[in-house]
Amino acid sequence: MVDLTALLTDLATESEQLDALVAPLPPQDWQRPTPAMGWTIAHQIAHLAWTDHVARLAATDTEAFYASVTAAPDPGRLVDDGLAPPAVLLTRWREGRSALAAALAAAPAGEKLPWYGTRMSPASMATARIMETWAHGEDVAEALGVTRPATDRLRHIAYLGFRTVGHSFAAHGRAVPTAPVRVELTAPGGENWTFGPADAADRVTGPALDFCLLVTRRRHRADTALVATGPVADGWLDVAQAFAGPPGTGRAHDRVGSAAVSARRSRAAAARRCRR
Repeated sequence: MVDLTALLTDLATESEQLDALVAPLPPQDWQRPTPAMGWTIAHQIAHLAWTDHVARLAATDTEAFYASVTAAPDPGRLVDDGLAPPAVLLTRWREGRSALAAALAAAPAGEKLPWYGTRMSPASMATARIMETWAHGEDVAEALGVTRPATDRLRHIAYLGFRTVGHSFAAHGRAVPTAPVRVELTAPGGENWTFGPADAADRVTGPALDFCLLVTRRRHRADTALVATGPVADGWLDVAQAFAGPPGTGRAHDRVGSAAVSARRSRAAAARRCRR
C-alpha cells in the first residue's frame, strides 16, 4: 500500500530544495531564461503555484475545480497571467503547497480526484506534484548553473514515467501498444529499480536520472544513456511523457554533450554486468 504521508514528506523536501535555490535570488535573477523556451525562473515558480492551487481545488472543491477548467484562458497565457513580483510569487507558492499537502492528507481513502482528462488518487496526485516540482526545479537549476544531486525521490518519478507508457503514445496521437515493457534503472545509490514483467520482450535500461529527465521531457533521448530493446520500448522513448497535457516541442539534441552520454552508457552497461 502506498504511504501518502511519506509521499507528502518527499514532496515537501523537493519543494524546500527548490525554494532554497530561488529565495536568495535578487529580483533581476528571477528574469533569467530557463531551458523551457520563453520561460524565466519566475515563470517556473508561477506555474508551480498555479498547479498547486488547482490541485487543491480538485481535492477540496470539485465544482470550483471544474469551473476553473471551464474559465481558463488560452493555456499559453496561464503562466504569464500568474506572474507577480518575486516576494509575492514565493509567498503564493509556499502557502499554496502547504494548503495542498493538508488537503491531500485529509482526502478520504480511496477517493479519486478530478484532473485534466483523468482522475487521480491523493497518492497519485502527490506523486505527480513531486514529478513536476522536480522537473521545474531542474530548469531553474540549469538556469543558475547549478547541478543538483540525484536522490532516491527519483523513484516516484520513475514509477510515474513507467505507469504513463500508454498516455505517452496517446498524447502524441499514436496507437497505444498492448505489449508490456520492462524498465530496469540504476538508482542514484547504485541499486536496481525495476518496473514491469521480468519476461517482457520490450525493455528500457539505464540510469534512473536519465529516465526521469526523459519522461519529464527535460532531455532529448539522444542525450541520455538509456537503451531500448524491442519496437514498443524504442517507440516509447521517442514520446515518453509523465505529465498531462500537450507534449510541446521537447528539448533539442545537445550534440556537444555526446561524448559524456557515451561515457554514461558505458558506465551503465558495466553496472548491469556487475549485477548479473
